[in-house]
Amino acid sequence: VDTDQIIPKQFLKRIERTGFGEYLFYDWRFTDGKRLNPDFEMNAERFHGAAILLTRANFGCGSSREHAPWALCDYGIRAIIAPSYADIFYNNCFKNGMLPVILPAEAVETLFVKTRKTPGFRLTIDLETQQVKSNDGLCFSFNVDAHRRDCLLNGLDDIGQTLKQEKKIA
Repeated sequence: VDTDQIIPKQFLKRIERTGFGEYLFYDWRFTDGKRLNPDFEMNAERFHGAAILLTRANFGCGSSREHAPWALCDYGIRAIIAPSYADIFYNNCFKNGMLPVILPAEAVETLFVKTRKTPGFRLTIDLETQQVKSNDGLCFSFNVDAHRRDCLLNGLDDIGQTLKQEKKIA
């Protein structure tokens, strides 16, 4: 999925980080720009309010627009699970407080099958233990760079990291 599908270009007229969620996957979520597309999985009632996005390889490819993670965050997505990501998108996720989890393609496929076939299937991501767990006992480990993990756990972006050094800077 490329960033042009995550947040189409016609919605990139703002520089604030908010207000983009309503346009997330716009061309797929809506049939005529107004009505929700009933065939788009994210529109299913059971996925409303979901904070984890499960997706395929090379998520976030295409242009390097930071608006893509802004739109995902504004929509309510806090973590993404995929086998791989476009490099700039992956880095932008961390800069915006969102966790991009990398799992093997086989694990992601297992999660897709379970999500589609199991009513009430739920996932949780434990960043401290670096594990993705399901409510039916599945558990997958993942790795995150220690610095990035610390920043996410403590809610620090680039500015927050700098402000931790305020006394030294002064």
